[in-house]
This record gives sequence, C-alpha cells and structure tokens, in this order.
Amino acid sequence: MTSAPHHKLRVAVVGCGYISDIYLTNLPKFAGVEVCAVADLDMERAQASALRHGVARVLAADAVYADADLDLILNLTHPAGHAEVARRALQSGKHVYNEKPLTLDLDEARGLIDTARSAALQICCAPDTVLGAGIQTCRKLIDSGAIGEPIAATAFMTNHGHEGWHPDPAFYYQPGAGPMFDMGPYYLSALVNLIGPIDSVSGFARASFPERVIGSKPKRGQRIEVNTPTHVAGQMQFANGAIGTIVTSFDIWGAKLPFIEVHGTEGSLSVPDPNTFGGPVSLKVRNGDWTEVALSHPYSENTRGLGIAELAHSFQTRERPRTDGEIGYHVLEVMHGFLAAAARRQTVSIDSTFQRPAPMSEQPLPMTNERVTHA
Repeated sequence: MTSAPHHKLRVAVVGCGYISDIYLTNLPKFAGVEVCAVADLDMERAQASALRHGVARVLAADAVYADADLDLILNLTHPAGHAEVARRALQSGKHVYNEKPLTLDLDEARGLIDTARSAALQICCAPDTVLGAGIQTCRKLIDSGAIGEPIAATAFMTNHGHEGWHPDPAFYYQPGAGPMFDMGPYYLSALVNLIGPIDSVSGFARASFPERVIGSKPKRGQRIEVNTPTHVAGQMQFANGAIGTIVTSFDIWGAKLPFIEVHGTEGSLSVPDPNTFGGPVSLKVRNGDWTEVALSHPYSENTRGLGIAELAHSFQTRERPRTDGEIGYHVLEVMHGFLAAAARRQTVSIDSTFQRPAPMSEQPLPMTNERVTHA
C-alpha cells in the first residue's frame, strides 16, 4: 500500500464539464480531501467552475502536472482523454482517480496500472456508486447468506439515448461510448462487487438507428452519425459459477425491466439503480413475499466523490482502496469482451481478475461540517 500523505489529499480536477459540478460540490464535505485547483483546456470554463465552487486556483491544462502541491488528479475528461491525462499524472508522481471507463484501450489501461504500481502510486476508477448505501446493503445481505449461494443475475439499462437532453451528446455514439461503455460500468461494477469476477462472456450487438438528431441546446437539429453499437445483449459466466445476463441500450423508448436482480439458492434480491447511491432494496426468501430492506450503510444521496474520500482514508488505514484500478480494468475487459463476442459470434474468455473489495463500514468517513445522509 502506498505511504499515507501527512495532510489532506490535495486534489486537482482536470476537466470542468457536466459531471464536475457534483464532484466539486461533494468533495469539500470530506475531512480527508482538499480541492486545490481546477484545470481545463477551456480556461473560461475552468474559471467559471472555480468561481462557482470556491476553488482557489485555476491552472492551465499542462501546468497541473508540474504542480508539487498536488497529490491526486481527478480525471474528468472525455473517455478518449482518460489515458493521456492519467499517464501524465502518474509520470509526474501523482495519484489518479479516473471517471469511467478507466480508458478506451485495454493495453493502455494495463500500462497505466503497471506504471502506478511500479511508482508506488494509486490509480482508481469510478463508479463510486458501489460504495453507497444501496449496493453496500445488498453486499451485506449476500455476504450474510440471505439468498444462499448466488446462481444467477440480470441487469438492464434501457433508454433512447442522450441526444434529447445532453448539451454535447455526439461522443456517446462513437467507439468507446455507446450504452455499454457509458452505462455498463455502473451495472458491471455493481455485479462484480456483489458476486465476484467474471470468467467469460458472449453477446450480440447492433446499431438500430444510423444517425441521431440532437434535440437539446446549443446544437439542436444537428445530426450525429452513429459509429458504435447502441444495443448490446450479453451473457456472463462468473468465476463462482453464477450466470448473468445484461442488456444495455440506447434504442428503447420505454421498458418496465428491473435494474439488477441477484438470485440465489435460498432467495432473490432486487438491487437499486447502480447509477445512484441509495435504494430501494427488496428481498424475497423462498416462498415468502418481497420485502423492502432498510439501508444498512450511509451515503444514500448523490455522493459522487466518495471514491476519492475512501482512497484518502485508505492511505491512513493502509488498506486497498475499494475502487482500485484492477476492478476498472476487469470491467473494461468485460465490456470489450461483449463487443468482441458479438463480432466473432463466439464466447470470449476474460483473462483479468481482481481481489473482491472489502465491504464498506457502516460508519461514515470523517466529514467537515456537512451532514451525511444515513439510512
């Protein structure tokens, strides 16, 4: 485990786009984290973000790596930029927390993890929703044997894409995005945290609509050429023998499918939306009725940034951080595996594995003067 800093974990946010606001809102609430700077290729956007969130320094995108007063780069760039930003951060001696996916390319991802390990640095990866009250309550139930041995799981993420609301949705329809790479990390990270690593996958994929029309400002009416599958259906064989099914789609107008269900030898568990931190969680044991289970852990509201706070805490406890890059790599390989299986019409083995993270404590991390929402 990397040695602990003798101060708060000093963070610079690189990329001040849509997702940065929730991180910049939440991170100052954690006692172990200090947001010291923001950076973006668009200096005006960075300055506006700093002003909005009270961040003291605005840095040019290149200057952030040379700043000796920073410990970690929070990498919120577009997925295509994840690898370069993370590599430069690690080469400058800084820890990295990447938004999902870890990178677009598997070899790049493995190289980043190897670089971090050789330099005694940490590279972690979103989503940190798996650390929230909903998924952690489900983890506690499964670990306690509430549903017996897990034997099956289903996961469904279905909508009609982002062009109706997102201000700049084109990249969602290019390689490295689509519903699997955009939303798959939430569902797959939840599944592997609950059940364990995946051994092999198969799948089918298609792009149902060759182009999309933007319905949101400022680019309303512009057309997007679709260059990646927008409906992916996959099967998973977990290392413990459980069998899973996942569907991610930007092609569906409406559905009444569950988010995630895990089925065991003694019962079934309804898992909440893995893109959120809270519930509801429901349990059915054998012939009994479905019963809603009270959340056992803190962080039921939107707590993006929790992964960075947990990483900061791990430096003090010398434990492996629960969003360790090996999990992000495994999820990335699984997502590539679905598309490869669809293209080849064959089952694809997943070579990577990881040590299943320890469950979160039922006690919240140290905070500043902000209230934590308990279950």
